Amino acid sequence: MRPTTTTALALAGTALALPAVAVADMEPPTPTETTLAAPLAGHVSVGDQMEAARTLTLQQRLMPRAISAAGKVARVKGAHFSRASERRELRGASPGELRAEIRQSRRRLARAKKAVARKAAANTTAAPHLEAIAACESGGNPATNTGNGFYGKYQFTQSTWASVGGSGNPAAAPEAEQDRRAAMLYARQGSSPWPVCGR
Repeated sequence: MRPTTTTALALAGTALALPAVAVADMEPPTPTETTLAAPLAGHVSVGDQMEAARTLTLQQRLMPRAISAAGKVARVKGAHFSRASERRELRGASPGELRAEIRQSRRRLARAKKAVARKAAANTTAAPHLEAIAACESGGNPATNTGNGFYGKYQFTQSTWASVGGSGNPAAAPEAEQDRRAAMLYARQGSSPWPVCGR
């Protein structure tokens, strides 16, 4: 028998073996059916391999961001945080789930910062002797910056501010932080850092 006749008979036999379904009634195949109908059934197609590689790359990029965001929230709240346990909790999350977790962490961080600021604002009352020094030094204004090398409510120099754990410009720090650091300085050195107003 000639090869073309054999091929034609094989195709005709296959067509007869298929159930008779009207072409109009057929629905497009699902992705699973398409994968199973690949040239080698059960093998993953190149497109699926590329999609899996893309997903893995996104997960590897997003996982550290999600862990870092959760850590920031924990630090602001003063809560215990373990990178390893957070990684275990997020293991297997899809890129979409990791993005959602990052967004939620950012919202939680903003709320936590606002709560800390409200709490600090409620505790801004300094001791009476420090309030008197501040009134004399800057009129009690925490944002005072006259350009003479002294900054903030207590007119800190940069070196004095750094010596009590401050960073950046003292005039840019919250009033509660300035009060706290002035109390630390007063506890260490008394009124000597304020030779005129500390009398």
